[in-house]
Amino acid sequence: MGSLDGRVAIITGAGRGIGREHALYFASEGAKVVVNDLGGDIHGEGDDRAPAQQVVDEIHGMGGEAVANTDSVADFDGAKNLVDLAVETFGDLHILVNNAGILRDGMLVNMTEADWDAVIAVHLKGHFCPTRHAAGYWREQAKAEKKADRSIINTSSTSGVLGNVGQTNYGAAKGGIATFSAICAMELANYGVRSNAITPMARTRLTETTPGLEDLVKAPDDPSKFDAWAPENISPLIAYLGAEACPFTGETFFVQGDTVARYQSYSIAEKITNDKERWTVDRLIEEGPKLAPQGERRGGPGELARAAE
Repeated sequence: MGSLDGRVAIITGAGRGIGREHALYFASEGAKVVVNDLGGDIHGEGDDRAPAQQVVDEIHGMGGEAVANTDSVADFDGAKNLVDLAVETFGDLHILVNNAGILRDGMLVNMTEADWDAVIAVHLKGHFCPTRHAAGYWREQAKAEKKADRSIINTSSTSGVLGNVGQTNYGAAKGGIATFSAICAMELANYGVRSNAITPMARTRLTETTPGLEDLVKAPDDPSKFDAWAPENISPLIAYLGAEACPFTGETFFVQGDTVARYQSYSIAEKITNDKERWTVDRLIEEGPKLAPQGERRGGPGELARAAE
């Protein structure tokens, strides 16, 4: 008996990298999987049906159940096709893993409008579209008194919650995803839906080109050593978040190698008041330094990755 027996899952961007590992792991845990992948390159260009079908074939070879889908997650109608395919093929939908993404890194002063728009579309709109249609289906199920444990797992990034040089477009999209995920948890709870986000760190086509991570992501020379950057390290947490036994909703988790950590959401830190009087610039010049961080603050994903090792 697997932890996901009988559950139907959509996994976007599942033709390669982390998404592929998710699909294979979900299938090994008993889930029926819709493998979505447009088949583009890391910049979001091109399309190829082969990656999604190859993963489906692997799952069939394991004795599992899966079907391929190559709709773009950033296309509203295509995302509806994706959700409809899951329900029509397997009779229900329990888990949506939003994983698809691209990179078009560059410094802000050199970034083109096309590079900004493409990354925001695939990541942020690409989370909204499938989630919107899945939520609509789950609402109708709840109204028909067919409420069940449903789970959304969204893919944010350390670049989104901590920032990273050269990734204003990617970081903005990923930061938006973390907040989107938290609000989904609030809005969909009455339908039996949980929503959580992750910031995974693993070796993929994307991280191999991420500023600050190029040297860190390399596999160890000794194959007997634990590979902290192996993409398959991420999938057990995703399966846990999709399992009925998982109690979490509205949270964001960091995961790399053997480490899982929960982020503390935005909260008020240092505070100053002005004795019930409006602030003036002169008073802020005098008192403002008290707002400086009192504790240690970490930098971007490279520094976090080193700290986790």
